Amino acid sequence: MLTVIAFVVALGVLIAVHEWGHYRVAVACNVRVLRFSIGFGKVLYRWQPRRPRPGQDTEFVIGAFPFGGYVRMLDEREAPVDPHERHRAFNTQPLRARAAIVAAGPVANLLLAVFLYAAVNWIGIDEPVALLARPVPGSLAEGAGLSGGERVLRAGFDGDLTPVESFEDLRWRITRGALEQRDLDLEVDSDGRGRLHSVRLPLSEVEAQDADAQMFRRIGILAPLTRPEIGQVINGGAAQRDGLRQGDLVLSIGGTPIIDGQQLREEIRMSVSGDEPRAQLWRIERGGRPLEIEVAPEVRMEGGVAIGRVGAYVGAAPEMVTVRQGPLDGLWMGAVRTWEVSALTVRMMGRMVIGEASLKNLSGPLTIADYAGKSASLGLTQYLGFLALISVSLGVLNLMPLPVLDGGHLMYYLWEGLTGRGVSDAWMERLQRGGIALLLLMMSIALFNDVTRLFG
Repeated sequence: MLTVIAFVVALGVLIAVHEWGHYRVAVACNVRVLRFSIGFGKVLYRWQPRRPRPGQDTEFVIGAFPFGGYVRMLDEREAPVDPHERHRAFNTQPLRARAAIVAAGPVANLLLAVFLYAAVNWIGIDEPVALLARPVPGSLAEGAGLSGGERVLRAGFDGDLTPVESFEDLRWRITRGALEQRDLDLEVDSDGRGRLHSVRLPLSEVEAQDADAQMFRRIGILAPLTRPEIGQVINGGAAQRDGLRQGDLVLSIGGTPIIDGQQLREEIRMSVSGDEPRAQLWRIERGGRPLEIEVAPEVRMEGGVAIGRVGAYVGAAPEMVTVRQGPLDGLWMGAVRTWEVSALTVRMMGRMVIGEASLKNLSGPLTIADYAGKSASLGLTQYLGFLALISVSLGVLNLMPLPVLDGGHLMYYLWEGLTGRGVSDAWMERLQRGGIALLLLMMSIALFNDVTRLFG
């Protein structure tokens, strides 16, 4: 139920803001708005303000099908217009006014994202400290000289280093660097004594097509540093069967000293021989006393590879820090994050078009609904961050030069501005058909990815 409510609220807010952008600029340009609709199909609810804006008698409605909305304006191309109102029809407006009305929807979504990210910065959010666990063996991080226990203080590209506020902040920069194929410079404190040194992560070598778990495994930075402790034990799992208990501190596995939770997870994953579990001797500390237990993991398949699982939460909770910004800094960081996410989205779309990035990065309504529910269950700031991300995606998507989207109409106006004449009706019809076909193809791929991701 929480997933459904969170998804419906997200759709309602994002669509309403998008259409409000069109509506508000249309009113400012003295264009008569006939209907403001959230959703399509059968009208579930309608109302009109008792005190409408001067010259406006807009009908506000909510439709039965929630995936979208529209603002219907007076337009000679759709219905006859009285001569005395012709100056208020959309199609009679100067080019700059029509372009401003069309662009206002996506711009409203981007501005909403700025304020949502700013709200997260103002409220504050608890995130893990940027304290690194032991990197994956053979990964880029290990090759760069990281061994675990380092605290990342600053990071950046091309020598422009800025403070790293949390592990999630560092993870975002790693994601950007990998997808943009840019090396990331780190300034780290290795021993907590203020002796700093620089490390360069060669992310340009990753050649990532998907921002997925496998990409981060190749990079080697998966999680923040935690104590190698056994958490909640699942009934019927290997951990319960072999005698592990919640709170056990793992000292070594098969003679290999265990330093942190991430290393412990990797040792468990590799405790297989082919498709069979490999039993090993675990040295643990329970209640201050050392014990030795033989543990054989359960074998699971992940991406076609056999890995070990013990049926327990592995690793204690990481050290946390509250990330909070002041009024101006929070707003500025909201604008910066919106710009970064927008730029990364555009680059990823471009790479998908030319085949350098996987179409698996496209997500549809099922994935959005799933993330809506998960973020809402984690708290207000996580949900606001999710809304901001989707708002950026909606704004950028609508600016794509597809004929059925706002960006397609802006391309028509660009043509009109350059040539002095509008696109012909025949070409308009051809482009609309092509745009609808391409949009349906994208939606089909996104839905296929959703089903594969959630049920595959």
